[in-house]
Amino acid sequence: MKLTLTQFLTLDGVIQAPGGPDEDRGSGFEHGGWSAPYGDDDFGAFITEVFDRADAFLLGRGTYDIFAGYWPKMTDPADPVASRLNSLPKYVASTTLTAADWQGTRIIGRDDLVKEVTALKEQPGRELQMHGSAGLARSLMAHDLIDTLHLLTFPVALGTGKRLFAEGGLPTAFRLAGSRTTSKGVVISTYERAGRPEYGSF
Repeated sequence: MKLTLTQFLTLDGVIQAPGGPDEDRGSGFEHGGWSAPYGDDDFGAFITEVFDRADAFLLGRGTYDIFAGYWPKMTDPADPVASRLNSLPKYVASTTLTAADWQGTRIIGRDDLVKEVTALKEQPGRELQMHGSAGLARSLMAHDLIDTLHLLTFPVALGTGKRLFAEGGLPTAFRLAGSRTTSKGVVISTYERAGRPEYGSF
């Protein structure tokens, strides 16, 4: 399976708490819910396309807690997100979680996260998908394990908050594989990992 990451971020790179005020107030973050004003049919169509390609999900502990508290209650079989999240295999990376009650969930990462994620990618299928889970994403990008990034850039800057690309990350080149803009100005860019950066001068 290809490992893909779908991530919401602001113009200044903030990924913290896009979905609601109380999603993540870490470090005193007060801007939660910043993505909510930008939902539209274009945004929904893209999300449906992404979830249609999923064969399994890989989640960080924080994202798992948020998803597991919400999506199992969404039981409409026609919902393109809920139907897949509730029925497909889910892997949550955690060294502290002792039980996962959401049906189809297995805890990984206690011993060797890189080895376990590599083994998941070697299983047959289309996409092993990550949504959010930026801390986990940073760990996996440091080992070249994420193949595709879907970065949804929202037309807002917040000035504070957690970032996807942290200082000291692995230098990586990407190839732009596609781009579109929603009616409300969200730029959706898909990048494929393409090795190491090349350098030169003008």
